[in-house]
Amino acid sequence: MTKLKMFAVIAALFLPLAVAGCSHPQPVVYAPPPPGLSAAAQQGYYDGSLAARNDIRKGLAPDVQRHPKFRNPPGPPPAFEEYRHGFRAGYEQTFRSGPGPGY
Repeated sequence: MTKLKMFAVIAALFLPLAVAGCSHPQPVVYAPPPPGLSAAAQQGYYDGSLAARNDIRKGLAPDVQRHPKFRNPPGPPPAFEEYRHGFRAGYEQTFRSGPGPGY
């Protein structure tokens, strides 16, 4: 009976290790911004895509307004609207198509 108890204890200790999956890094696919965007809009698209991937990873609902870079874009004020346009486009595209493998 003691061998059975010892086996049960050992099995209970190692069961989580046996059930756990492997976590091999997966490449993340990044969709390039649509052609014809300005440099500020391209940077916004990339930043928006990153923000969406982070939100998806954290299980958050889509909300572009929660991100500080959307509310206060980097760069000169004349480019704010172009950056926000690109940020929103990248954010929404990533949520529509998914973050890609690895997330």
